[in-house]
Amino acid sequence: MYIAIYSAFFSPTSLALVKKVIEYLDTHQHKFILLDRLQKPLGDNTNQYNYFNDDAKLDEPVDFLFSIGGDGTLLRSISVIRDTKIPILGINGGRLGFLTSVQRDTLHEGLDLFFEGNYCLIERSLLKVATEKSIEALDDFGYALNEITINRKNTTSMLSIETELDDEFLTTYWSDGLIISTPTGSTGYSLSSGGPIVSPSANCVIVNPISPHNINMRPLIVPDTTTFKISVAGRGSHYLLSLDSRIFTVENGNKLFIKKASFNAITVQLQGTSFYDTLRGKLFWGHDTRNIQ
Repeated sequence: MYIAIYSAFFSPTSLALVKKVIEYLDTHQHKFILLDRLQKPLGDNTNQYNYFNDDAKLDEPVDFLFSIGGDGTLLRSISVIRDTKIPILGINGGRLGFLTSVQRDTLHEGLDLFFEGNYCLIERSLLKVATEKSIEALDDFGYALNEITINRKNTTSMLSIETELDDEFLTTYWSDGLIISTPTGSTGYSLSSGGPIVSPSANCVIVNPISPHNINMRPLIVPDTTTFKISVAGRGSHYLLSLDSRIFTVENGNKLFIKKASFNAITVQLQGTSFYDTLRGKLFWGHDTRNIQ
């Protein structure tokens, strides 16, 4: 099996985990390739390995990508995978780790399960965004796995966010911003802003205003076939547009066009775990003294 190893944040914890994964793969004689930015922090002993660059789509014929870090690292790895359909195994070196399947405390056991074939693949929808006036970085890769977010820039004043769904006017949100979330992203920023938790297999999109001035404004769930046209105005001349962890500055009046992407991301879920296991474990569902027999 041929594995690509990716990490985004080179903390001592993440680097230690990368080294353990390399040691495991070496010991079990699995072929692998490393992100080139890992070479320097890992030290001189890595000259023997092959490397790939994350500035473009991964063009190596790898079978899986190991994302080593937290959810943020896995989200960033999407810009490397793109539409290749290479499955991603998340190895958690961060905090919550909603999207990761292997925990650092049980690394060897998790990798054993994976290489024994005890896993399933989860397809996750992405969102695509384009702008009326071209922005080069968005034209290159304008996709998000968790959410697309509109936020204020350099102002404390509210934004006016005119929103159309399938060419039908919905409303103008007077708010600090707006989150357009996939089911995968429902446990991220949208959840922190009062949005619902949605199973990753649901075919929907969540529209969630951030601190709306009208208290009657609530999150809205729409089919994932919906297309969005959004126009932003405010006292400032620009606003912030984020695609997961990637942030862009957009000029007021530069319309956004958002829809479901034509391809999915694929993540690995180890046997014995599920989305509902994660909810119980990560959000402490069921940790109620009334459930103790």
